[in-house]
Amino acid sequence: MTEHRVPCPLLPSHLARAAAGVALAVCAIPVGAPAFLPDGSGEAAVAPSRPGDPAASAGKPFRTAVMTTADVLRVAETQIGVTENSSGGGTKFHAWYMASQRAQETLARDGGVMAKYTDAPWCAMFVSWVGEQVGLRSTFGADAYAVAWAGWFQDNGRWGEAARPGAVVYFDLDADDDDGIYKIDHVGLVKRDNGDGTITTVEGNTDNGRVERRVRPVSDVIGYGYPQYPAAEGPRPAVQAARAEASR
Repeated sequence: MTEHRVPCPLLPSHLARAAAGVALAVCAIPVGAPAFLPDGSGEAAVAPSRPGDPAASAGKPFRTAVMTTADVLRVAETQIGVTENSSGGGTKFHAWYMASQRAQETLARDGGVMAKYTDAPWCAMFVSWVGEQVGLRSTFGADAYAVAWAGWFQDNGRWGEAARPGAVVYFDLDADDDDGIYKIDHVGLVKRDNGDGTITTVEGNTDNGRVERRVRPVSDVIGYGYPQYPAAEGPRPAVQAARAEASR
């Protein structure tokens, strides 16, 4: 297996805007719903009896109060060691995603059949699952296709270049000729900025086929999506930029 795998390249037309002026041939396909799932379609409930157990049920979110970035990262880190099967799939994250309404929406957007998700690249499914578990789907987003998910963060003014804890980080880990967010081929969660040109992350679908904690060079990063945490400090990036411009 490899983490440099990207699902179906069919994209909603609005993502052409996200690619910084690059002219791209976009397939004429139906545009699905936004990358978030509606609030109330599975609120946080009682956690499995052993939430750190990789074999714990994928269908029972952790019980949450007001979430902080540290809480979210703790949930992500309980999954370290979860491993895919010999076909590159079969994880609890695949099972959760395939049972979700979001899977129906992304199939309508990208085409294909549900069975293809069974062994699909799962880095984005893992991060989506974390957002589900902590009850933050509506601001975390959810998608199986990292490029489309990055476009959603851009469209909602929650995209930037700062490695903040709890941010969704999008990587370009191979040499290709694409531009902008179309270079993205992997996604994870930021644990911390190490201050030395690297970041520590929690990721699924690594080249070892597991959920792992990794140290990555920031030179591999395309950008960061910022979920809106209830306990987050400061305004969202787009508001911050507008205020800075107005003060000049």
